[in-house]
Amino acid sequence: MIIKRLSELSDTEIERLLHREIALQKSMECVKSILADVQEKGDAALIKYTKEFDGVELKELEVTEEELQEAERSLDKELIRHLENTSLNIAAFHGEQLKEDLWLSEFAPGIVLGQKIEPLECVGAYVPGGLASYPSTALMTVIPAKVAGVEDVIVCTPPKPDGKIDPLTLVATNIAGADSVYKVGGAQSIAAMAYGTETIPKVDKIVGPGNVYVTAAKMLVRNEVEIDFPAGPSEVMILADQPLNQSLNKKASIIASDMVAQAEHGPMSLSVLITTSDELAKAVSSELKVQGKKEQRNDIIAKALERSAILTVSDLEEGIEFVNKFAPEHLELMTSDTLSVLKKIKHAGSIFIGDYSPVAGGDYAYGTNHVLPTGGYARVFSGLNVDHFIKKTSIQILSKEGLSSIKDDIIALARAEGFEIHADSIRKRFEE
Repeated sequence: MIIKRLSELSDTEIERLLHREIALQKSMECVKSILADVQEKGDAALIKYTKEFDGVELKELEVTEEELQEAERSLDKELIRHLENTSLNIAAFHGEQLKEDLWLSEFAPGIVLGQKIEPLECVGAYVPGGLASYPSTALMTVIPAKVAGVEDVIVCTPPKPDGKIDPLTLVATNIAGADSVYKVGGAQSIAAMAYGTETIPKVDKIVGPGNVYVTAAKMLVRNEVEIDFPAGPSEVMILADQPLNQSLNKKASIIASDMVAQAEHGPMSLSVLITTSDELAKAVSSELKVQGKKEQRNDIIAKALERSAILTVSDLEEGIEFVNKFAPEHLELMTSDTLSVLKKIKHAGSIFIGDYSPVAGGDYAYGTNHVLPTGGYARVFSGLNVDHFIKKTSIQILSKEGLSSIKDDIIALARAEGFEIHADSIRKRFEE
């Protein structure tokens, strides 16, 4: 772990922190062949790759109603209730993002302009699975699409070794409102949703996180379908100053717990603390040595923390500048004047303010979306939201008076660009 003043970082250390590229090149050639195979052979290729990569020989690709009912029966009813509560929070938050589906406004006499908003018709959501369970991702990807009005939302997720979908993930897809679920994962599932097969329909857009092969596949099919954004290893950046209203040890314990929680995602995860307080930096470093030694996922946490950093800065302005350069997936603000700091943040996937807004809550139950750009992509991409599932069409309604008021501008610009017939299409409307 890097523990030093930000100003003393070497060029190599700065490069490693700022340019967290998603390592796709090594997997590209392999993924290209999978995409081509699925495009040519359809379901047969999906069955072949599922056996090869997941060790499962599928008899059918789509999850049946009987399998869904079996999954529901196998789960604790209280756990299902928690999923339902979370789904309501996610639906409520994303519902606030919806704008009116049609608006018209008179911008000048006789010039009425507007916009018509329509949902995409068919969206594919990728939910990681196999040996792990990610019901929260099922909720985060399907619910915003349904809130936006997408008619057909399909889910692809890898099967477990027994050939079934994790019950919790499967029930989550049902609560979220998915129209169909397929037992296919990896790059092959992205190909299936991009090109369509005998069983899996071609979609308009693919969303959701995945491993490097899934991400590479999404990047390669962008000429066929739209995607949300590239996503790599998860990351958190915490900006904190000297604690005022609580003990130093308490603050350090909270910050360390959030850094370790982020490390739990995987060995390539990244946790970075930036603080104006040397004392807090030392206290967090000590806490990490204690909290980092977990019985579960110990090796993963140790590797992730080894890649991470604790950086001290002379003042918050220096810290804010580095935050904006870093463009973190998750940003926690634990400063005394948080709103002032918030106004200066330009690039972050999702922002968590105060000691009682941990990233873990956003991963599950706040209602905000946890599908976020990583690796610095927060500079140019938004986290998943309803806008990813809609398209906007401009509307123009002009009277003769309205067109007359701007016809000279149109004609002059059309002629300047060499489009004389464009200019004529305006003139002819005013010929006697």
